[in-house]
Amino acid sequence: MGSECESARHPENTGENKHFQKVIRNRWGFVYESVRYATATPDTIEALVVPRVGSKARCSGCGRLCSCYDHGDRPRVWIMPPLFKFAMVLIYTMRRVNCPGCGVVVEKVPWATGKHGLCDGFRLLLARWARKLSWDETADSFQVSWADVYASVQWVVDYGLKHRVLENIQAIGVDEICVRVGRVFWTLIYQIDDHLTRLLWVGHDRTEETLLEGLNGLGETVCAGIRYVCSDMWAPYLAAVKQRLSARHILDRFHIRQQLNKAVDEVRRDEARALAQAGLAPRLKKLRWALLKNRKHWTASERRRMAELAHSGLASIRAFWLVAAFEHFWGYVSPSWAGKFLEGWCQKVRRSRLKPLKTVAASLTEHREILLNYFRAKKAISGGVIEGLNNKVKVTFRKSYGFRTDKAREIALFHVLGKLPEPQLIHGFF
Repeated sequence: MGSECESARHPENTGENKHFQKVIRNRWGFVYESVRYATATPDTIEALVVPRVGSKARCSGCGRLCSCYDHGDRPRVWIMPPLFKFAMVLIYTMRRVNCPGCGVVVEKVPWATGKHGLCDGFRLLLARWARKLSWDETADSFQVSWADVYASVQWVVDYGLKHRVLENIQAIGVDEICVRVGRVFWTLIYQIDDHLTRLLWVGHDRTEETLLEGLNGLGETVCAGIRYVCSDMWAPYLAAVKQRLSARHILDRFHIRQQLNKAVDEVRRDEARALAQAGLAPRLKKLRWALLKNRKHWTASERRRMAELAHSGLASIRAFWLVAAFEHFWGYVSPSWAGKFLEGWCQKVRRSRLKPLKTVAASLTEHREILLNYFRAKKAISGGVIEGLNNKVKVTFRKSYGFRTDKAREIALFHVLGKLPEPQLIHGFF
């Protein structure tokens, strides 16, 4: 096949190989017989592994040391991480063992699991790079197939979900996200504690039953320890949290601001249409974003135009200043004083004759007690963490070249956001 490397014939030449030979002999009973350049495949290095003389094989079912039953007809080949321009492969002829409990089965080897053609260390390496790059770019960088990357990520995620620890979860966030065209929404449950933020559960809908399924899936012990829940004003979520948890429910500040901005934009559109139909000057032209911004972020041109329209009596201007006044609500510390401000603001909106804002004010009045929980929790829980995680979800989907199934999308989300434990391997490449 080719000339053998000197270090392959004498592994004791380097401290690292000497240590690994000691580990692999004592724990598993394997030795490197040779390392050589392959002649059949160019730019490939082959590492031939054989059982240590007198060693027993491990049962792949129960892990028990058993006597050898027979050997395979031909050696198996596993792909390892490349070394510079050289492809690395590991070659070993599998044995079958006669296990008293499992019968005659194939032995367990430390460098690979199941029938996958990649070493476990290489699979873990691919999975780690798949967090940084798209799966297609990862496959191209390491000269493997997209299916190999997908299988590696799935293996790591399955292990992590099985071995993750769901303890000390006191605050969770619930939100929905659109996963594809056609308004298909998923429900996501996050842990948003100060010491840890991660994805806990994914549901393929945004109904009350979906969220109840997710909360029940976390377990009774986890649900009993949850003190705070942060979500938007989506009625099915409010009902599910009220039914299943005894935690303090906090409304997401971001979504409240989003509803107010939608109301202002609706007022602007209706008024601009009315001005155009009446044949009047388009006084609101190119003011859409100025009306949706915080006034601290206005440009010089926007500041000048808003000053010119300050006393115009336009409904859009009045709506903007009502929404700007609501920002003082978040500056309060006392729930009582915040409640009084909310009542006064809603009363002003009801007299404003601005229907979209009146609808939002009615919703805030209906959810008054939940809204004030933000202050009862000492402002410690905020939806900003949830929005940051949602942005990572969107980035993950944008990198999802080749994703054709919901299962693949779910695996990708847990891989990036789940902070899952990884398999502990005998081979390390990073």
